[in-house]
Amino acid sequence: MEMPETELTATKRPVWNAGRTVGAKRALKPKQIWEIRFYLNQRRRLRDRALFDLAIDSKLRGCDLVQMKIGDIVSGGQIRTRAIVMQQKTGRPVQFELLPDARASLLAWLERRGGTVDDYVFPSRVDHNGHLSTRQYARLVDEWVTGVGLMPSEYGTHSLRRTKASIIYRATGNLRAVQILLGHSKIENTVRYLGIDVEDALALAENTEI
Repeated sequence: MEMPETELTATKRPVWNAGRTVGAKRALKPKQIWEIRFYLNQRRRLRDRALFDLAIDSKLRGCDLVQMKIGDIVSGGQIRTRAIVMQQKTGRPVQFELLPDARASLLAWLERRGGTVDDYVFPSRVDHNGHLSTRQYARLVDEWVTGVGLMPSEYGTHSLRRTKASIIYRATGNLRAVQILLGHSKIENTVRYLGIDVEDALALAENTEI
């Protein structure tokens, strides 16, 4: 008996994730963060170092990160210690801190970049009135992780968003704080995003003496 044409087509169609690593991208470890910083410093890539540091501290999605304007992070000629951004996906504001390393790299980049408070922090190299694209941001992340010997299939832009949140959670166990920092509307989303499982819960419990 002949196979129907629709079934024959389905059997020939390649699986969408064939050969790909699927699932959540890994967060970076502190050692890997410093390796990437050293890699970028050695190559004097001021823009990339500032972009990397801002991504780690802000914990923003790529679409929000690339659309940040100079006025979002600069006040009175100084880099803000705290900033606030309206999230494109949720329409909700989220605050974040900028620590000394990030402030220093952003200041170095903006002194070279120039511009006004209405300009994008990271302009497009194709259209200087536009911003760096999320696709180019993803390509840069691939380049950074490859440069320090990591597998690009295991890391991506969400790795940078998850990194500091994961470190904070493992250090404190304060899921509510991480939810606020990531701008999630539901704590269940934060649990899924961090990949928290029974082992994580037990490890926190074992470190809590009464």
